[in-house]
Amino acid sequence: MLGRGAAGPGNPSAAGVSAARAVGSALRSALLRIDPATVAAGVAGVAGCSAVADPAVADAFAREWAALGLTCEMSLVGDAATAFAAGGDWRAGAVLISGTGAVAALVDDLDIGPVADGLGWLLGDEGSGLWLGLQATRRAVRGFDSALGRKVAAHAGAANADELVHWAQALPPFGALAPLVCELADAGDPDASAIVAEAAGRLVSTLDSSAPRPHRSCWRAACWSPTPRSAVASWPPSRPVGRRWAPRATPRWVPPGWRCGVTVAGREPTRAACGRRRRRRRGRARRR
Repeated sequence: MLGRGAAGPGNPSAAGVSAARAVGSALRSALLRIDPATVAAGVAGVAGCSAVADPAVADAFAREWAALGLTCEMSLVGDAATAFAAGGDWRAGAVLISGTGAVAALVDDLDIGPVADGLGWLLGDEGSGLWLGLQATRRAVRGFDSALGRKVAAHAGAANADELVHWAQALPPFGALAPLVCELADAGDPDASAIVAEAAGRLVSTLDSSAPRPHRSCWRAACWSPTPRSAVASWPPSRPVGRRWAPRATPRWVPPGWRCGVTVAGREPTRAACGRRRRRRRGRARRR
């Protein structure tokens, strides 16, 4: 690993051209000790990648690459592709991303196939960090005196249920409550535990719906969880998701960040190199 960087929201569907500035800022930090002219190729995996079809968004990213001094080819792909690649050296399988939003996809030869959910918090993103926070707020307003209710109220600065309703109607970043829900679930709180269990079920259902049944016998799974600044093993949904997956595949958890993050890696094998490596392994096996 040669460099890392972090910045604000990098989803161009949600943040528009400001997403390009966030990605550029993160990349600038990641390149602090690297001469941009020596970068041979770059791939940026971003949520909301389809927004790059907008010329204004595409131009904003192109300007960022130029301002950083990058002269190599830069490709923008969906975050499902980079999340799957981060899980291991597999060529095919499935990926589940649960950050602020949630999406699952089938991957074949590193190409993204059928996708499930990823519909945004209003229509989907079930089991995501934002979903956890929204469910916690709904339970809190109905059980204001519960442990979960008191924690959510303290976060919102609400003295009573009416004030909590008023806070929620302003559409705050509900995903910020996800760590609180996870901490309470780890401590055995029944309300938080029920939310986490339901989140796990919905995430597994999302993954199931992304893949036709014949593919499931050969799954390799890379998972992206919403735990900020902590080990993925401490994210409560990882345990029930792992248990429900166990008959089909062993998930490999990939810890992310809540915001836009960039990692610069050296000697990353290209698709062609991966293919050559696989052919060499098959050749050695035949000679044996």
